[in-house]
Amino acid sequence: MSETILKVSGVSKRFGGLQALSDVGIHIERGMVYGLIGPNGAGKTTFFNVLTGLYTPDSGTFELAGKPYTPSAVHEVAKAGIARTFQNIRLFAEMTALENVMVGRHARTKSGLIGAVFRTSSFKSEEAAIARRAHELLDYVGIGKYADFKARTLSYGDQRRLEIARALATDPQLIALDEPAAGMNATEKVQLRELIDQIRKDNRTILLIEHDVKLVMGLCDRVTVLDYGKPIAEGIPADVQKNEKVITAYLGSGH
Repeated sequence: MSETILKVSGVSKRFGGLQALSDVGIHIERGMVYGLIGPNGAGKTTFFNVLTGLYTPDSGTFELAGKPYTPSAVHEVAKAGIARTFQNIRLFAEMTALENVMVGRHARTKSGLIGAVFRTSSFKSEEAAIARRAHELLDYVGIGKYADFKARTLSYGDQRRLEIARALATDPQLIALDEPAAGMNATEKVQLRELIDQIRKDNRTILLIEHDVKLVMGLCDRVTVLDYGKPIAEGIPADVQKNEKVITAYLGSGH
């Protein structure tokens, strides 16, 4: 029997006179790559921001790995087990690739402030373990040789990989990727797809927002389509692609 990692239902969000989300829900099982797509302004990023604590929903229920959680703050969501990347890359530009991943790993540290101030043996041991794990994750995403390079010096595609490594460093139940292929060339997109495939094979779970419909349809196990903040289709990619509401949303009623 498959394990439910994320169950969200009845999510609504209004900004003044704009109803950005209306009764949105998704159900994601472990090891799945789940796509969330829709035309510009459909509400995809708003949903991501609600899910990850950047926006407070007006209504909705949230369960992660069978436990209720409230996405009221980013750090609480990270603690619950959701890590995300952003459409606009958000790395610590002057820190090395290794240091960026170590920052992500620190979300799971135990030594605390006193250990850090007094450099206790347990703190030093934990720091060494964090560095080892960060190196492993840089190798995993294919940029291990750049561990000591400042993040700003990496290529665009490698910065995207670094963001994913930092997200993985938190040992998340769910990785939420916001437009990871944005700005990538064809070669980088192929490499990204291979990396996401590998993450899935390692039994991790991914929620993916992506404008590249071809990438989504070739990669995702299930897809939800939003339009004007409402879900208009959900299912396996082959069925969603043939859905008349989806075709109209993307191409217009004249096609």
